[in-house]
Amino acid sequence: IRESIGEILKDLCKYKGVEIIEGHLMPDHVHMLVSIPPKISVSSFMGYLKGKSSLMIFDKHANLKYKFGNRKFLAEGYFVSTVGLNEVTVKKYIQQQEKHDILQDRVSTREYQNPFQG
Repeated sequence: IRESIGEILKDLCKYKGVEIIEGHLMPDHVHMLVSIPPKISVSSFMGYLKGKSSLMIFDKHANLKYKFGNRKFLAEGYFVSTVGLNEVTVKKYIQQQEKHDILQDRVSTREYQNPFQG
């Protein structure tokens, strides 16, 4: 599923002329450093990307409809920051975030719920 989601995000960005500079798909979230053309507002692009990608993911992976019955695959919010001189820092953060999250999951005491139990 991870590869499929990555392809969907790449295709949608390409269609709008948005360049993905850096990106990582985590088990429960996505980090992306993108260059959005000035003619597109950040909020309209994020609405497009999240809305279309959710629909495309559910169409391609119908079994996820049972896990996410309300058809909200992605959270409502997002974080945006403009990047100027610190682009290298942001790219490094995104690259290292996956390693950090893997280490956090190893020490996590979170219990996973069986989706087939009522």
